[in-house]
Amino acid sequence: MKVKKWTSVALLLFVFSLWYAGLVEAHEKSIILSTTTSTQDSGLLDVLIPVFEKKTGFFVKTIAVGSGQAMAMGQKGEADVLLVHSPAAEKKFVAEGYGINRRLIMHNDFIIVGPPEDSAKIKGLKSASEAFKKIASANALFLSRADKSGTHVKEMDIWKAAGIKPEGEKWYQQTGLGMGQTLNVTAEKKGYTLADRGTYLAVKKNLGLDILVEGDAILLNIYHVIEVNPAKWPKVNVPGGKAFADFMVSKETQDIIRTFGVDKFGSPLFFPDAGKKEEELGK
Repeated sequence: MKVKKWTSVALLLFVFSLWYAGLVEAHEKSIILSTTTSTQDSGLLDVLIPVFEKKTGFFVKTIAVGSGQAMAMGQKGEADVLLVHSPAAEKKFVAEGYGINRRLIMHNDFIIVGPPEDSAKIKGLKSASEAFKKIASANALFLSRADKSGTHVKEMDIWKAAGIKPEGEKWYQQTGLGMGQTLNVTAEKKGYTLADRGTYLAVKKNLGLDILVEGDAILLNIYHVIEVNPAKWPKVNVPGGKAFADFMVSKETQDIIRTFGVDKFGSPLFFPDAGKKEEELGK
C-alpha cells in the first residue's frame, strides 16, 4: 500500500512538473509588443507578425495605444519591446534608462485632412503651421487625438509653430481615441485633423475626407523599435524583445515594408529606413 501511495504522489509531482514547465516555456515564448495605433490600423502588423511568429516561434501579444502610452507601459515593465513614433519622447525614454537599442525602422508622413468643402481654405498650402492658423481664424472644427501619441505630440508642435494655444476653444475638440477612430469622428463631424498617411490610406474609403496639406518638413513621421531595459525590469523577455527588434531591421522585413500598400493604394504606406540616419530622411 505504501509503495502504491508513494507512486501516486510521484506521478502527481511528475505531472505537475510537466505542467509548470509548459507554463514557463509558454511565458518565455510570448512577448508583449506595445505599439502605436497607426501600425495596427494601417494593417502593417497583420502582415509582419505572422511572419515573425513563424520564423522565430515567439507569440506576440500586441497592445496598440498612442506612443506616449506605449512608453508608459515600458516604464512600468509591462512590455518587452516598443514600436513607436515620437522621437523626442523616445530619446528621453532611453536616456532615463527604460529602453535600449533604439533603432530606426521606417517613416511616412503626417497629413492634414478635412472635408472637400474646406471652409478654412487650406488646400494646397505648403506650411502646416499656416494651415493651422487658418483653421483657427475660421473657427473651423478641429479634432485632436489628445492622447499623448506621436501624432498628438506632432500636432502640438505645429500649434506651437503657429503661435496658437487651441485648448479650451469651442472649435477644438479632443477625442482621446486612436487614429482610425479619430478619422471616423472627423468624418462624421466634417472637421479637420492631423493623421499619419498610412492609417488615412488604409481607412479612407468610407471617410469622405481629402488630403488638404502635405509635404511640409515638419510633417515627417519616423518610427523606431526600442527594447525595454532588463536592468530596470528583470522579468522582461530579453530574447523575445531582441528577436522582434532584429526582425524589424532585417532585410526581409524591410522589403515587406517597402511594398506594403502598393497593390492596394498604388504607393507604399511606409518607407523602410533600417541602417539610415534620422537626419537623412525627408531629403
